[in-house]
Amino acid sequence: MARQLDEQLAARYPVGQRLRVLDVGMGQGTQALRLARAGHKVTGVEQDPGMVAAARAALAEEPEGIRGRVRLVEGDGRDTGVHFLPGSFDVVLCHGVLMYVEDPDALLAGLARMLAPGGLLSLLVRNGDALAMRPGLAGDWQAALGSFDTLSYRNRLGLDVRADRLAALTATLAGIGAPLHAWYGVRVFTDTAADDAPVPPPGEFHTLLAAEERAGRTEPYRRVAALLHLCGVRG
Repeated sequence: MARQLDEQLAARYPVGQRLRVLDVGMGQGTQALRLARAGHKVTGVEQDPGMVAAARAALAEEPEGIRGRVRLVEGDGRDTGVHFLPGSFDVVLCHGVLMYVEDPDALLAGLARMLAPGGLLSLLVRNGDALAMRPGLAGDWQAALGSFDTLSYRNRLGLDVRADRLAALTATLAGIGAPLHAWYGVRVFTDTAADDAPVPPPGEFHTLLAAEERAGRTEPYRRVAALLHLCGVRG
């Protein structure tokens, strides 16, 4: 996904431009820190105290120059209008958040308002059109059958959450003034890997990433990915 995001940024902005990035639901700060290391100014919003603590600890390990480019805000992504003025950011990330939001339309509209004209909205969501793939590949046929007619599922944390369909999100993005510009599949081949699976040796790992990246932009593979990465552009 990081490669996909970098591709979109490189296509939209001149090399070396320092972007204003808002990372909503930043978690432990993986993407926020990666983008700050690239020279961008990043504001991360997170409401989970444990994740905030992890992000602060990771940030503390960075050089002063990078620490100075990151601001952490404890709060809900639906409160962006309280903290920031409309049009304050060039890029807004919302990765792995919508599955925990029962009605995401208001959240997405608020995030689109945070974007400057031409700004990029990056979403990572569970693919509601392919919910049967994981249980089906695992041989859980009853769960696979039950996944065809629902957008609800239980994630690996044991939480009951929801997925999004590509067509529905495409319509939502158009309606909030940030129409879909590009989309990718994420975890096409590796979704069934165990959480504690060892990282392959470097050569094999790079080949694995290349295969995933190619599948994530290629029909029909990207349509059965576990996750969808959608990029909308503010008009």
